[in-house]
Amino acid sequence: MSPPAHSGRQALTAWLDYLTHERRASPRTVRAYGDNVIAYLNFLERHRGETVWLSDLGAITAAELRAYLAFRRQGDDALAPRSLSQSLSSIRAFHRYLDQRHATPNANIDLVRGPRLQVGLPRPVTEDQARGLLAEAGADPDREDWEVARDEAVLTLLWGCGLRISEGLSLLRRDAPLQETLRITGKGGKTRIVPVLDAVRQAVDAYVAALPFVLAPDEPLFRAKRGGALSPRHVQALVQTLRGRLGLSDRVTPHALRHAFATHLLGAGADLRAIQDLLGHASLSTTQRYTQVDAAGLMAAYSRAHPHSG
Repeated sequence: MSPPAHSGRQALTAWLDYLTHERRASPRTVRAYGDNVIAYLNFLERHRGETVWLSDLGAITAAELRAYLAFRRQGDDALAPRSLSQSLSSIRAFHRYLDQRHATPNANIDLVRGPRLQVGLPRPVTEDQARGLLAEAGADPDREDWEVARDEAVLTLLWGCGLRISEGLSLLRRDAPLQETLRITGKGGKTRIVPVLDAVRQAVDAYVAALPFVLAPDEPLFRAKRGGALSPRHVQALVQTLRGRLGLSDRVTPHALRHAFATHLLGAGADLRAIQDLLGHASLSTTQRYTQVDAAGLMAAYSRAHPHSG
């Protein structure tokens, strides 16, 4: 149990301890949050010329936060827009924690908008990035433990089984615990059989064990905070938040995890027609579009490594 926090720095220490031990956030996430918020507190203390206390943090104005963001855009250590957006995200998460755990709300923080980010070219989700999304899903202090388990289970299901959001959310309570395969009905009512990895099964089991609602066998398995069926919009918003923390492309979406499923199988040597069957594509040409970026990457590596490439 962390000691009572009175200053901003003590509150930061308590928050990082909460993320580490209660939310079990990854060390990388905790370090990134800590670096972003300590820079924010340092600026406020220099700006005000004194220690920043909890009461001060509850009274930070939108103008002060904008001044901090403007400061981080300057000098040799200026932050790029994406890094600046991540910094603001960390500050907002810190203030949400202050509101929830230290009765120190500050509505001004939500008045400040981050920098406009350019939409880059589509980028595939690498294995490390997919794992990063799963790790970050457990780092949101606004969610209950069962919601964290749910988010991790949904993302693991999309990546590990190559499902569309609608397919993942179509699972019923009677489908859990998952068996070695899943029968999925996709677009056009087409049914396919998808193998289930141990990691997927374990993630869904952890969610079911933590689920606070008693469900009938024919009710949707994944539930929202108030107990209703989870919506695709929640999953989309979740991935949007996670990609912001990780600095990933705006094109990283829940569907990109399905894309990753295909490209990672291709990279591991899977047959293109087998991937077509697993994804439920009616046309092989549709599957080939999923693999274009991966194939381009393989060709680039070949060109760099082959002795006759020059």
